[in-house]
Amino acid sequence: MHPPGCIFHLALHITRCRPSTQTPPQKITDNTAMLIAPSQADVRRFFCTTYAKNKAGSALTAMETIASEWLLEHPEYHADLADVDAALLTMYDVEAGRSNPFLHLSMHLSISEQCSIDQPRGIRQAVELLAAKRNSLHDAHHEVMECLGTMMWESQRAGRPPNGAAYIDAVQRRATL
Repeated sequence: MHPPGCIFHLALHITRCRPSTQTPPQKITDNTAMLIAPSQADVRRFFCTTYAKNKAGSALTAMETIASEWLLEHPEYHADLADVDAALLTMYDVEAGRSNPFLHLSMHLSISEQCSIDQPRGIRQAVELLAAKRNSLHDAHHEVMECLGTMMWESQRAGRPPNGAAYIDAVQRRATL
């Protein structure tokens, strides 16, 4: 359903809220390797580095350009993104009222990539319909995130692959209600 290197897997690999107890990987200079099997630290470094590069006006890769668009939509995360060392150590505990900016931004990036390649088939049209209904791509993404999160949770709970058809159906229901 999703190619192994797909950004969709970013969200799957960062659902853990606690920092890894493993030795952090070496600093990434090429983001290509991160797409295959990113660790939590890789994802956090990617967004922090993208934020720093964007703020400095440095050249961005294609993926960093898409990510930076979502970073700009979320100024509430800029403090988290400004300090990579703190980002690697911070626990985002939902029970404490702390949302995980890296999970949130990864989901934006995942949905953007899904739409760009229309995978699972039909996601592009469903998101476009929802965005038109909400008059905001950003608001539509937040609703799609709920559907994506539900699909991932159900997949993990049941120990089976994600159900793309149920995901599309959930987004389409939101777009047509």
